[in-house]
Amino acid sequence: MMRAMQEAEMGDDVYGEDPTVNRLQSKAARISGHEDALFFPSGTQSNLVALLTHCSRADEYIVAQTAHTYKYEGGGAAALGGIQPQPMERSPDGTLDPERIQSLIKEDDFHFAKTRLVALENTTTDGMAVSSSYCQEMRQLCDCNGLSLHLDGARIFNAAIELKVDVMELTRHFDSVSICLSKGLGAPVGSVLTGSHAFIDSARRWRKVVGGGMRQAGMIAAAGIYALDHNVSRLSEDHANAAYLATRLSEFDDLSIEFGGARTNMVFFRLKNGNHDEFASYAESRGVLFTGRDPARLVTHKDLARSDIDLALERLSAYFA
Repeated sequence: MMRAMQEAEMGDDVYGEDPTVNRLQSKAARISGHEDALFFPSGTQSNLVALLTHCSRADEYIVAQTAHTYKYEGGGAAALGGIQPQPMERSPDGTLDPERIQSLIKEDDFHFAKTRLVALENTTTDGMAVSSSYCQEMRQLCDCNGLSLHLDGARIFNAAIELKVDVMELTRHFDSVSICLSKGLGAPVGSVLTGSHAFIDSARRWRKVVGGGMRQAGMIAAAGIYALDHNVSRLSEDHANAAYLATRLSEFDDLSIEFGGARTNMVFFRLKNGNHDEFASYAESRGVLFTGRDPARLVTHKDLARSDIDLALERLSAYFA
């Protein structure tokens, strides 16, 4: 990946003249089953631009209470676009109930915000893979109600590997998809937003408005191309390592593993004694870092070998001795 970055051919991407960025965008569009794509510095910005492109001020989008586009991205759509979120509870299987969505779609009445969009994510924030059949069902619901459909696909390749389907089977039902190139795919930075030519033309203007235009971006685009070419199929190793980690953690009587085990490349746990901050400080002092407290989240990735997991467990075991 480093060699690909060093050897990347570069131009000015603000003018659409960076050949490596253009190659990345064409590859992402083809993989997702869309006409076009646009490179972004971050997934947060990619999702934000998708919402700004789909919705106008005083419009709304329907979204899960726990979704990144609602809960974890700083309220950008509301703050910068005047777009109202309509959050709803997620079902236990990670989906949004279609009947509940239907009930939340606003009537054409000046008292209400205009419902324009349904925003989903795959995998979900807690690592659940959502099936292609559900994505197709949501496509039909949106078509019947004149709504657009966006996917925060930050870990869409993890979902495809888990479900054993081609990623296009999960993405082709959506008007737009945000694909993260970092996280499990291992690029240092960057996300790609895919959609129709007309959608990407509009998104390009919004990317400029929110400061996402980059000049000689081919260097980081090359990392994204390498990630798509080399780091997708190996995600199954991360899933296997997460399952191993969950099994080993369950050996500690003072821990409870959430959800019955690993979800794709994520493991969640709680301390039965409730001393989450104390345990996190103990772990950090021994070089083991994780996010969250109640529950805590452990995520496996390409830079963690099985031996690293064993070492981490060994360092944590003394806490429970």
